[in-house]
Amino acid sequence: MELDEMKQAWQQLDQRLAQQHALNLRIFRDGHADRLRHGMRSLVWGQSVQIAFGLALLLWGVSFWASHLGIWQAMACGIAMQAFGTLAIIFPARVLSLLREIDYAAPVLEIQRRLARLRAWRVKVEAPVFAVLGSVIWIPAMLMLIQYAADRAGVRVWGRMPGVLPWLSLSAAVSLALVALAYVLLRRLGRRRWLEDNFAGRAVRNAEAMLDEIARFERGE
Repeated sequence: MELDEMKQAWQQLDQRLAQQHALNLRIFRDGHADRLRHGMRSLVWGQSVQIAFGLALLLWGVSFWASHLGIWQAMACGIAMQAFGTLAIIFPARVLSLLREIDYAAPVLEIQRRLARLRAWRVKVEAPVFAVLGSVIWIPAMLMLIQYAADRAGVRVWGRMPGVLPWLSLSAAVSLALVALAYVLLRRLGRRRWLEDNFAGRAVRNAEAMLDEIARFERGE
């Protein structure tokens, strides 16, 4: 075999190997893209349930303050519940919007960038807001239930609780302090990454791991 024929044979072999690698990469990526979409379904369902829950809280708050217009304390509790329910709709709606922006056929780096935006929203915005509000929302909820009991009994509950405002302030302060203490302790114990991963959610963590696997495969590692 002459030298030119050998060069041509090697070039053809290189082309076939490149084609085979491209085919394997396409098959590998398609399979993982399907797994990515399937893995995100749990997050979609979870956010949808949260929207329904938020809507229920919003309607509860509206119906409560609308039926207690003459009692400003009860109205304040209902409005607080309405505001919390509204946020419980807005935040998961934002997550679903970020999920819709992910194109699973895009380059891995672009998908990772979109996923990083989703993680940042859940870790840096959603988690702190709900950690703070979730630690105190039980107070108006409990007072609303007490008001319902007072309505059935036909008594005025607020006039009989002169120390309720100091108690509410103390309860809110203790709840917020416990949240802050838990966060500080976890950071001191080196569990910040674990905490952020839990805030991001299992679906996001699994997607990040699969994208890293695809990236390694593309690099031939």
